[in-house]
Amino acid sequence: MTIQADRLPYLSGEFLDSLPISTSDIVDEIERQIVGQRRGEVWCAPKAVVLPGDNRYIMATLGVATEPRVLATKSLLVNPRNAERGLPILNSLVTLLDAETGLPLAVVDGNWVTAKRTAGLSAAAAKRLARADSACVAFIGCGVQARGHLEVLADLFPLQEIRAFGRGQSNRDALCRLAEIRGLTAVPSDTAKEAIEPADIVVTTVTLVPEPTPFLDARWLKAGAFATMTDLALPWLPETMTVFDRIVIDDLVQEAQMSKPMVRPELVAGDLTGLVGGDVPGRQGANERTAFAFRGMAVGDLALAGLAFVRAKAIGALDD
Repeated sequence: MTIQADRLPYLSGEFLDSLPISTSDIVDEIERQIVGQRRGEVWCAPKAVVLPGDNRYIMATLGVATEPRVLATKSLLVNPRNAERGLPILNSLVTLLDAETGLPLAVVDGNWVTAKRTAGLSAAAAKRLARADSACVAFIGCGVQARGHLEVLADLFPLQEIRAFGRGQSNRDALCRLAEIRGLTAVPSDTAKEAIEPADIVVTTVTLVPEPTPFLDARWLKAGAFATMTDLALPWLPETMTVFDRIVIDDLVQEAQMSKPMVRPELVAGDLTGLVGGDVPGRQGANERTAFAFRGMAVGDLALAGLAFVRAKAIGALDD
């Protein structure tokens, strides 16, 4: 495939939303590429993070796949000051190159990729760690990531109710409306504890900048609950994490290179690769409290950007 630099395609969020990509497609592709890493067909570097000290969070990921034959790099910046500018606080971009030749293939809206892959990673863990009959989900944080998780979890579990707690009422109301459109009961919660106590699944998507002060107590979780922590587990009180019977993180190799662990290492049962591959056991009993804590894996960005590119080609949106 040859593309001239002056017409390198940009796959916008609006275009990506129009592609025929289902929840099962997202989860299956993430799991396929995770298995590909074990087979030596996919290679990913640990995420790189820069913290300038002014509340900006800057991150990059790098992954290479054999099928599709793509090299994906994502650059992401979170800046809470963007709210004053009327801009999203998170903005990102994914570039795709041919993994053999290095020639550019496309540029992809990184915000779409980030939202879809984050929910997809949670879903891959939830399939193995959450109760199959989970009916109530609590959302701590009600923004884009929460909405993405609602869509995925509603497709995978027999949900009946959501409980929503967040700092911004507009985001909370939007999340509740989305749940009601899907036929679910939506309960705005005045406190995090009120949201968490009856929930079968808890999704925390608390903004990382400025770094949150821990305020979530794992002892609020009922027996059998599963928590997915997209926010490095920073909002959770560390001393309460011993409540969990099993905690899985995204990537043991990546975590070993970080200056501060998300969870005390002795509490970690393994990572998502081990969970998907069967080396790490999933839920072992109906009353187990389980958790998935993650920073984000390059393989997720690679999987979603590659999947979007393949589907765009399949419908003839990209020239050969």
